[in-house]
Amino acid sequence: MRKLLAITLLFSTLVDAPLAIAELPQGYEVAVQTQNFPPFAMADDGRNFAREEHIQGASADVVREMFKRADIAYSMTLRFPWSRIYQATLELPNHGLFATSMTDERRELFKWVGPIGQYESVLLSKPGSTLKLSSLDEAKSYKVGAYKGSAVSQRIEAQGLTPVTSFRDQENIQKLLSGKIDLWATADPVWRYYAKQEGVSGLNTALAFKTSNLYLALNKETPDEVVQRLQAALDEMKTEGYGTCAKHPELC
Repeated sequence: MRKLLAITLLFSTLVDAPLAIAELPQGYEVAVQTQNFPPFAMADDGRNFAREEHIQGASADVVREMFKRADIAYSMTLRFPWSRIYQATLELPNHGLFATSMTDERRELFKWVGPIGQYESVLLSKPGSTLKLSSLDEAKSYKVGAYKGSAVSQRIEAQGLTPVTSFRDQENIQKLLSGKIDLWATADPVWRYYAKQEGVSGLNTALAFKTSNLYLALNKETPDEVVQRLQAALDEMKTEGYGTCAKHPELC
């Protein structure tokens, strides 16, 4: 009888072992960071630092709900510049970053959950312009402005362009209007938010050249359990319209 009980207990331990491995450490928390990237994420006061409920935007809402459903603790901070939070996610365990593109250069550097949104890379010319381009190659004849370190900037650099970069994307609006640049390489719908904020209308889309998905990027040391639970939560949310115009009309 004792031998049978011992065997039963051993079998029970072996069966339960995988579940124990999947459990997250006590007190586990992900430090999630973002930047002003409206309408996906932005500080409610327009500044370059915010925490928790003071961070608005469609992607911020999606990420919050994702962590809630996955039952994973997190903190959310909006900081500046982008390069700072990107490097932190690259180097520090239990750190995450949104909303970012999964470019070829970044693919193997992080673990990914998504897509949580989508944008289109565009080249804009000033109001009144009728300029239309058929390819990025044609843009080499013009002075192009871009947001330093952004996926759009990296994309045009990979095509042989050398953009004039700014530390804040909205700075390119005044550069465009004043003639310091001929084209603004940016993301749609991001540029629409900034143009409205600056009271500028009539910007011309000279070229739309890439549609990209946005993701939550996680440090490579993030447990697979975290990634899987977050992705499962997101997949469920998508059936309810999260990340679409129906749920987030500000995206359209």
